[in-house]
Amino acid sequence: MKPLEILTQALELIAALAAAPLFLGWVNQCRAWLQNRRAPSIWLPYRGIRKLFHKDAVIAENASPLFRVAPYIVFGAMVVAAGIIPSMGTRLPFTIAADAIALVGLLATARVFLSLAAIDIGTAFGTLGARREMMVGFLAEPALLMVIFVASIISATTALPAIAENLATQTLGLYPSLAFTAIAFTLILLAENARIPIDNPATHLELTMIHEAMVLEYSARHLALMEWAAALKLLNYACIGFALFLPWGISTGTGGPLSLLASIPLLAAKLTVTGAALALIETISAKLRVFRVPEFLAIAFLLAVLGLLVHLLLGA
Repeated sequence: MKPLEILTQALELIAALAAAPLFLGWVNQCRAWLQNRRAPSIWLPYRGIRKLFHKDAVIAENASPLFRVAPYIVFGAMVVAAGIIPSMGTRLPFTIAADAIALVGLLATARVFLSLAAIDIGTAFGTLGARREMMVGFLAEPALLMVIFVASIISATTALPAIAENLATQTLGLYPSLAFTAIAFTLILLAENARIPIDNPATHLELTMIHEAMVLEYSARHLALMEWAAALKLLNYACIGFALFLPWGISTGTGGPLSLLASIPLLAAKLTVTGAALALIETISAKLRVFRVPEFLAIAFLLAVLGLLVHLLLGA
């Protein structure tokens, strides 16, 4: 491995771990502004995680070892995913062992352990949230794979850094297939990260919540890891979108250290705009009933399929 590749990998992992709570805080702040409310501090997620790490954990008597180890597995899966996704550069040593399809499997692994941990205690709310989470995942994963397949066919590879590098070096033009899949990916991002209109991360109303229902039994360091992993997941999905649809500014194989440094402010600008856009979507949208969620994700899947057909039939 070259020193620049190791530097890129380390920088991306450190940036993801440090910026994930900040990105979540920015989304919450923009959402409050758009709703004409007093905005919370952008540093509030950091304070919440720090406070939880200094508390003593309270664990149910009937909790199995799975309940205790699940937060570490979920958090570890999100960290590994951050090492596969090219947010600043495309020369990443981690990508040798995993491509975009394996990335989807890694995200699914985190979902499975989160759901199993929610069911483990046997509470009604945890089981309810786990079942809803698995329903969302069952519908969202095929749509996400279809989105990745469109970009893979265009780039003739399933490696996400190679896809990003190929799209970034192509002549700038309008690709209708990528336009359809970009809309589909936006719907998937909202569903996978428990955002409105699928779920409201700001509420604890038992009959409607999904993610919060699964972590109700966690406390202290376990809850901190779960919350940090949720922020990392949101950041990872945003970076997947950048790699597939806005790869410009990512340091490619021909770039040097200066190119890598230049990608940092560009990534920050992308995250700033994306966070504001995500808050706008949540503000103008109403939460769907649970039974309407399959229709929402079916639209995402059909848009991804439409993008695939446009590319195969029209070559666009």
